[in-house]
Amino acid sequence: MTREILISRRTVLSLIGVALPATILAVSKAEAQTPGMERREERREDRQERREDRRDDREERREERRGVVDQPATTGSTAPPSTGAPEIVE
Repeated sequence: MTREILISRRTVLSLIGVALPATILAVSKAEAQTPGMERREERREDRQERREDRRDDREERREERRGVVDQPATTGSTAPPSTGAPEIVE
């Protein structure tokens, strides 16, 4: 006895939808295969490094403006750190 199973288009499309991302992920992890692709990848890495350097530089400038500089771990002072808010003395 032969049993035929009818599969709807919706079922087929959902199966393809599950299989396709796995295939794309497997392909996208491949290394660059042409000199042009390698140059593109190198340029992209260079851009990312330049962005990170700019971010670091901005952060350092902000810290300098706020008065935050690299201070030694111990300053020898026993006074509590100042918050910049005026103290109220009664």
